[in-house]
Amino acid sequence: MTNSSTTTLTIIKSFKVTADKVFDAWIDPLILRKWFFTVEATNKVTNVEQKVGGNWEIIDHRGGKDYRAIGKYLVMDPPNKLVLTFEMPQFNDKVDKITVEFKSSENGCKMKFMQEMVVPHELGWTEEDIEKAQEEHKSQTAQGWNYMFDELRQLLENGKVNYPFHV
Repeated sequence: MTNSSTTTLTIIKSFKVTADKVFDAWIDPLILRKWFFTVEATNKVTNVEQKVGGNWEIIDHRGGKDYRAIGKYLVMDPPNKLVLTFEMPQFNDKVDKITVEFKSSENGCKMKFMQEMVVPHELGWTEEDIEKAQEEHKSQTAQGWNYMFDELRQLLENGKVNYPFHV
């Protein structure tokens, strides 16, 4: 029996900028360092290899600790689709898969974000326990992504970033 399961979080956001600008925000280290998992003031490292198979890494320093997020770009179809892995090795060895699709709209673009999340659970859990853990994991993760996507919107549409969790 496995000690994890998977669930998918889906978030759809609209931006008043073109799809190529939103796509670029996911792969341009100068933009990425301002919104993705970090803020510029606490960002220590942002490395991006802008190619399929290329690695990305962000190290953020908050509360006296370094937090490292890493992954690999699996699909790059600018400005339509991006697929990447997401890991935080200091917490566990789980690898999530993120798919982001960008569609032009009348006022800019719509971004569809999907994260296939690995949710750890304990042996002996019932189906109900697993479903509860998946929903809690999705809810907590959605909160973090929504903060980041609000900041991405501010950055792209207004040129400013205002994270709610300053050091």
